Amino acid sequence: MKSLIIQNLSKTYFDPYAGANVTAIHDISLHVKQGEFVSIVGPSGCGKTTLLNMLAGFIPPSGGSITIDDKPIKGPGADRGVVFQSFALFPWKTVLENVGFGPKMRGLPTAECDRIAREFLSLAGLEHAADRYPNELSGGMQQRVGVVRALANNPDVLLMDEPFASVDAQTRMTLQEELTRIWQERRPTILFITHDVAESVFLADRVVVLSKGRVLEELPIPLERPRAWENLIEDDTFKALSAQVLQKVRSA
Repeated sequence: MKSLIIQNLSKTYFDPYAGANVTAIHDISLHVKQGEFVSIVGPSGCGKTTLLNMLAGFIPPSGGSITIDDKPIKGPGADRGVVFQSFALFPWKTVLENVGFGPKMRGLPTAECDRIAREFLSLAGLEHAADRYPNELSGGMQQRVGVVRALANNPDVLLMDEPFASVDAQTRMTLQEELTRIWQERRPTILFITHDVAESVFLADRVVVLSKGRVLEELPIPLERPRAWENLIEDDTFKALSAQVLQKVRSA
């Protein structure tokens, strides 16, 4: 089973403004099972993005270890897909070419890349946009392309850093529902960074609350799937779980 295991992870860096070393991540340990959806939530500056950057291999940890399928992470790799708040699409490539970029980099034949790209575009209801360029799409559509582009490379773990923060509220809710649907169909392992408490509860099997670079609390989310906002917005269990997470975040 390709689990993501984080053991005693820490990150210290020199802050030139403070003139001293600052520890952003303190001795974090987490075990994310294959196919699990985990949200990480916390106030600004709690270490969420620093943690994701270490998991992606963009920056090295100062201590501890990160493994996927018992293999240590030493840098960026195809076993992890990353989706950022910015859409990060190639503006000179069509939607089809953007989604097929990962398989192409793995050396797959063009026809197979196109087949995979069309399969994932269909999964997100974007078949009609295959031949368009990113600047011809709305912000919500661009982010949907970004999500399926990451999934098309078949990563063991999908890392998402506040991917829906830059779109309007209605589009955000639609994207959240779409992500849960795609996750249920494909069951990738997802680690989702957010500052939005309701989003963290709606999406996840488990919510991890970070505070000052430490794990403050881990809360299971026993809500039935599939999930839709129209069913959960007035749901007492959803409200209670959101209130519980919010209380922890406010105490962080």
